[in-house]
Amino acid sequence: MRRLPLTGWTGAVIVGVTVLLALVSLLWTPYDPVHAMPYERLLGPSPEHLLGTDRYGRDVFSRIMAGAQITLFVGLVAVGISALLGVPFGILAGMRRGWTESLIMRGADLMLAFPALLLAIISGAVFGPSTLTAMVAIGVAGIPGFARVARAGTLQVMTEDFIASARVSRVPEPVIAGRHVLPNIAGVIVVQASVAFALAILAEAALSFLGLGTSPPDPSWGRMLQSAQASLGSAPQLALWPGLAIAVTVLGFNLLGDGLRDVLDPRRSRR
Repeated sequence: MRRLPLTGWTGAVIVGVTVLLALVSLLWTPYDPVHAMPYERLLGPSPEHLLGTDRYGRDVFSRIMAGAQITLFVGLVAVGISALLGVPFGILAGMRRGWTESLIMRGADLMLAFPALLLAIISGAVFGPSTLTAMVAIGVAGIPGFARVARAGTLQVMTEDFIASARVSRVPEPVIAGRHVLPNIAGVIVVQASVAFALAILAEAALSFLGLGTSPPDPSWGRMLQSAQASLGSAPQLALWPGLAIAVTVLGFNLLGDGLRDVLDPRRSRR
């Protein structure tokens, strides 16, 4: 197995810092992230408020820390939905072939016509905007990606001799899938999950910015960007900090995914 490259380690550090911020914010933040203090509104960075305060007097650094919770939670749930539904369908398509494969993959192609934002808009109109709506919409939109990756990996595994031996021995297909196929495609699934996590963060931020995701006063990074529009002329840094948090976190997950691909992708490891 190849070592994780420098870019992968850089991504791992960024992701680790984000996770650490989220975990610490569960127990402690410098200030209450949702408590308004009008007499301290629009303050610049200072020792008391590291990143300043917003137009309601709320501490921006505390909101960035608490926003990491929502970002990671939405990503985990959305990627979990995508993987739990997409991977089994992809494995089934790769093992059965024929009309089963065609039906599953054409269904995945159809789902690709409905991106996360469109699904969230439709879901928000039906069920009302919320974090749950955003998570489900992003998760459903990510199913085709996992199905395609799982199918490609399964097709490669199915050509191996141990699969032929298992079939000659009349091992049931669910056992073959769980014992032989899934462990051998786990690497590419992990890589796909890392990349999908970055996309989920972007989608959640966009949905919150549009008012279709996390509702105020919860400190979502996308909602912070939306709120900062009213103060761009007098306090442009209010848009800088959540925007930077989104960009750096997405970059971290993408770098981690690229590094994991170099390590776990069997086709690259042979080169």
